Amino acid sequence: MAALSAWFWNERFWLPHNVTWADLADPAPGVEYPKAGHLFTALPVALGIFAVRILFERFFASTCARSLHLQPGVGRRAQPNAVLEKVFTSITKNPDSRHLAGLSKQLDWEVRKVQRWFRHRRNQDKPSTHTKFCESMWRFTFYLCIFIYGFRFLGQSPWMWDTRHCWYGYPYQVMTPGLYHYYVTELAFYWSLMFSQFTDIKRKDFLIMFIHHLATVGLISFSYVNNMARVGSLVMCVHDASDFLLEAAKLANYAKYQRLCDFLFIVFSVVFFITRLVIYPIWVLNSTMFESWAIVGPFPSWWLFNFLLLVLQVLHIIWSYLIARIAIKAMLRGKVCNDVRSDIESSSEEEADKPREGLKTSAYSPKGENGTNGHCAAAKVRAQNHSSW
Repeated sequence: MAALSAWFWNERFWLPHNVTWADLADPAPGVEYPKAGHLFTALPVALGIFAVRILFERFFASTCARSLHLQPGVGRRAQPNAVLEKVFTSITKNPDSRHLAGLSKQLDWEVRKVQRWFRHRRNQDKPSTHTKFCESMWRFTFYLCIFIYGFRFLGQSPWMWDTRHCWYGYPYQVMTPGLYHYYVTELAFYWSLMFSQFTDIKRKDFLIMFIHHLATVGLISFSYVNNMARVGSLVMCVHDASDFLLEAAKLANYAKYQRLCDFLFIVFSVVFFITRLVIYPIWVLNSTMFESWAIVGPFPSWWLFNFLLLVLQVLHIIWSYLIARIAIKAMLRGKVCNDVRSDIESSSEEEADKPREGLKTSAYSPKGENGTNGHCAAAKVRAQNHSSW
């Protein structure tokens, strides 16, 4: 283990030339440098955030949802039937015409009645709009609070206005309490998302989102350990700027305030494009790639850090393209394509009222049961991946 630890914490990888861990281990009185052990604080904080979230959703968010007439629970439940239940759990949740015909003969039911039973049974496993509203309200509240905190903190920091201060004196840069709390809170939140993903609304991209949260935790931890926290705080603030707008648009959509949803989605899109395609490359990448080269010089972890930030920029371009494509379709056609997550995320109330069997309408389509025109579907195309890193 000692050999493995020595290999992992190799100074020649983590630190600039002629700098050792010993140089950072004994700072002057009242001075604190980042240490890997500080990151363990995020784990109990993550559990605390998870507990706060449960209370927030159960009481405050749920009360707000009820005031908007969004009731918990599912719609009509399927009548108990052992034969159909066995088919549903062990064979298929969406029987084809051959299965439907066989079950119809076996039970002496009309095919439409069998179809209706499977539709009602599927709805029992789907979350209600009330549940989705509470989840989005928690995310909106956290994203808004952390963005306000981060923006106020950075507004008082010199590197907000001159990014060269991210590198002056590197790596002997003091970890201030404000920066430490910003980092630990962001890290703890993404740890909490990893915990809560097993209890949240189940979506098709569960594995992708789990990997995303894991990568986010890794990037935040990596930038803290090698004391690139100043530029890391800029990255987090840039990404937080649009996250709360996305959740606000979803809240408006669930509450059926269509014009507000449209407006918030437009604002979200504009802020997303400006922060991810303009501010991030011109402000952040320019500093990490060119200013740092001139002031500090490259070293192995510097190369890795910049590579990861460039990969993030590629993802920004892809996400922006997806959002723009759906937004343009919405404006030109007045509708959008089905959200790839809608058949998992659409509420039970929405599908229970479908006018005929086999109809597959997006939960956010122009003529969907909730009466929305679909703009918020665009906001959800991989927008869950727009979190801080």
